[in-house]
Amino acid sequence: MAAPTAYALIATDLDGTLLRGDDTLSDRSLAALARVAESGARHLVVTGRPAPRVRPLLDDLGSTGLAVCGQGAQVYDAGADRLLWSVRLDRELAETALGKIEAEVGQVYAAVDQDGVDGLTLIEPGYLMPHPTLPAVRVGRRDDLWYEPISKVLLRHPYLSDDELAATARSVVGSLATVTMSGPGTVELQPCGITKATGLALAAEHLGLGPAQTLAFGDMPNDIPMFNWAARGIAMANAHPELKAVADEVTLSNEDDGVAVVLDRLFAEVCDLPA
Repeated sequence: MAAPTAYALIATDLDGTLLRGDDTLSDRSLAALARVAESGARHLVVTGRPAPRVRPLLDDLGSTGLAVCGQGAQVYDAGADRLLWSVRLDRELAETALGKIEAEVGQVYAAVDQDGVDGLTLIEPGYLMPHPTLPAVRVGRRDDLWYEPISKVLLRHPYLSDDELAATARSVVGSLATVTMSGPGTVELQPCGITKATGLALAAEHLGLGPAQTLAFGDMPNDIPMFNWAARGIAMANAHPELKAVADEVTLSNEDDGVAVVLDRLFAEVCDLPA
């Protein structure tokens, strides 16, 4: 069945967008995504979480398709439990970038996401996970972060705001890495040139789809490249001002099922719902 709207691909961020604050999916969101699937359109998770931290949520969604993970550094095939594509962050470049940032702002606390479908999240002493529900392994010293290949580095500062830390990092890191801000307490370094848009473009091509058929939802500045790539970008009511400034529409918050509200409107005719 052809999708009843112009959008054959629905790309959604997770934290602060599709997920509620307690990391759950509402019944309304699940029903809306089921309606999207029934219409013939595809749903694609596009998240900063690495593949191992996304797998349980894909299970909840009943998804065996693709997901874009790690801020676009990974395209994950849930059905085969393998990475179709991944880009690693060079560990020496990561250490150099971290040193440049600390030369400007003093000590930061760091964590890394290891590459691979079974990669761990490692956190150094002093680092606090912004999402306490996500598993992490604390290491004894920073050098222990670099033992295995990584996909990104996560940073926190004792007192600077996320916006301040991200701005400083961008000013000194240059081409060593791409700096993103993906949520409260989450400033990240990822491979240079990699964004959600690069991963989304690859996944969409694999599905035989393109930007003109894509509707994207998000809440943070790391979603800006995805919005710029997609035909239409919809920000949540709780979104960062930078994302709202480039959004085509602002929906309700993640706690108020903002994604489902839009999908119900666009895909209403599949189940003969009132528009």
